[in-house]
Amino acid sequence: MAGVPCGLMDQLTSMCAQAGHALSVDFRSLAVEPVPLPLGAAGLALLVIDTRAPHELAEGAYAERRRHCHDAAQALGLPSLRDASLPLLARLDARPLEQRRARHVVSENARVEQSLRILRGAEAGEVQRLAALGPLLSASHASLRDDFEVTVPHLDVAADTAEHAGALGARMVGGGFGGSVLALVAEDRREAVTRAVDAAYAARGWQPPRCFSALPGPGAARVA
Repeated sequence: MAGVPCGLMDQLTSMCAQAGHALSVDFRSLAVEPVPLPLGAAGLALLVIDTRAPHELAEGAYAERRRHCHDAAQALGLPSLRDASLPLLARLDARPLEQRRARHVVSENARVEQSLRILRGAEAGEVQRLAALGPLLSASHASLRDDFEVTVPHLDVAADTAEHAGALGARMVGGGFGGSVLALVAEDRREAVTRAVDAAYAARGWQPPRCFSALPGPGAARVA
């Protein structure tokens, strides 16, 4: 049991992931599409920054945000916020908290669609386009921080410091309230970003983060 009213992303990814690919999942139809992610060809790397901040979702905050989104969709007369648009959210002006939660969901869906267009362009040989994923990661983090309000100082410092040290973009991953940050970096900036985050944590007296490179790998399989 996950202990929270979570979705299927982690489970489907664990089952369906392919090495060297991002995974596009339509959670309405449950259609799954692997999309090539040729980071090495673009001279890029994914840097994971494990903030060492406790990752606690079972305390009710995650369920609370899910409820806000459900209530926002109901107020808009929609089955899901997937069917909403940013202009439509003006109808929630009298419900500012739910409006912010809904704005994160709607804008994040748009960022996913934009990311897929970038990835498909890279698949067609335009690998330099992958750098454009960076600003989308940063915009996603800002939305998670300001509209969804699921970041914590450890996450924000890691993301901000990584960007100032040369990362193309950075975003918290997972459900928030702790956990890790994913930064898109040029290969030759990886060590500089790592050092900068280490220094930022040391200056605040925090436990050192754990930074390491990651590549998309295959899904789980039976071990003989």
